[in-house]
Amino acid sequence: MKLNKLFNGISFWIGIFAAATVAVLTKILIDSGVFSSLKNALFPDSGEQVSTSIEFAHPKLLYLLLILIPLAVWYFFRRKRMTANMQISTIEAFQGVKKSYKYYLLHLPFILRMGVIALLIIVLARPQSSNNWSDRDVEGIDIVMAMDISGSMIAEDLKPNRLEAAKSVGVDFITSRPNDNIGIVVFAGESFTLSPMTTDKGSLVSLMNNVSDEMIDADGTAIGMGLANAVNRIKDSQAKSKVIILLTDGSNNRGEVDPLTAADLAKTYNIRVYTIGVGTKGLAPYPVRTVFGIQRQNIQVDIDEKTLQAIADKTNGQYFRATDNKSLKAIYTEIDKMEKTKIQVTEYSKKQEEFLPYAICALLLLLLEVILRNTVLRHIP
Repeated sequence: MKLNKLFNGISFWIGIFAAATVAVLTKILIDSGVFSSLKNALFPDSGEQVSTSIEFAHPKLLYLLLILIPLAVWYFFRRKRMTANMQISTIEAFQGVKKSYKYYLLHLPFILRMGVIALLIIVLARPQSSNNWSDRDVEGIDIVMAMDISGSMIAEDLKPNRLEAAKSVGVDFITSRPNDNIGIVVFAGESFTLSPMTTDKGSLVSLMNNVSDEMIDADGTAIGMGLANAVNRIKDSQAKSKVIILLTDGSNNRGEVDPLTAADLAKTYNIRVYTIGVGTKGLAPYPVRTVFGIQRQNIQVDIDEKTLQAIADKTNGQYFRATDNKSLKAIYTEIDKMEKTKIQVTEYSKKQEEFLPYAICALLLLLLEVILRNTVLRHIP
């Protein structure tokens, strides 16, 4: 009787140890990412992108896991054939008898054997951890956007008007250049810096959206002053590429600096100037305030294309003419393509073999199976 109690006690603690071992090994496999790795390796084209730090040197070997299915079927039918039958007249004597815990552990050795086989297949597939990192060498471009905000910029040949159209494409251009220093200069009869050179795109977008034709009291178009102010903002830049985008809808009729003189100054500092003339050809509707409200009058479009072309030629830039919203957007897209930011990326990767934890798990499961088969779940021939 004492030996029977001792044996039952030992069996109980072995069962507890077995359950704890299985739980710990399952936790290890989940933390290692093996389950997501198996899915990614077996079904690479399933459409679901599985993020994992584990890769396999021989992922095709994982298809050997499919042999577990016929093994499970074989075990089921083998157990069914090996079940002993005994005919008795009544089972009343056995009613109310509780099932021993051994009944629930009956199939545990086979499950452990299946786990050993699965882990050995994973070991053969050679799981590897991969550490990836990269060095990015970004060579940005310094850009100043010089924008005409004179009264004529509210002409409505572009929608809703020239100024709003220029602001819209300007914002798109700023957000498309995440690695560049960008500044904003505005001009009418005078010129001032709206934003110095910065990479803070949120601030630039906010300032651009708040631009209006009422920011400068002195009306007129001081192209030379606007360009000179832009050159002054970018001339000390250490960037290899320095660019000014000058947008206007008129001709120089104000200011103390001649546009071509400002272009010579830009050339001296190796600054490339892209000039944009905004406005349709011929007449453009212009809103005029009268006693009867806002009335539209057609005014002659007067863009000094000759001067704008000369500025671009002097500085190795290019002149563009925007007659509608679509062409204006296309111009900024073209400039964006011509002035590319140089990004050099060097990638590093370090792989380390990770089969040892799976091999240890397989050994522990095999050891646990052997112990159970020879103690708690021992079969009598």
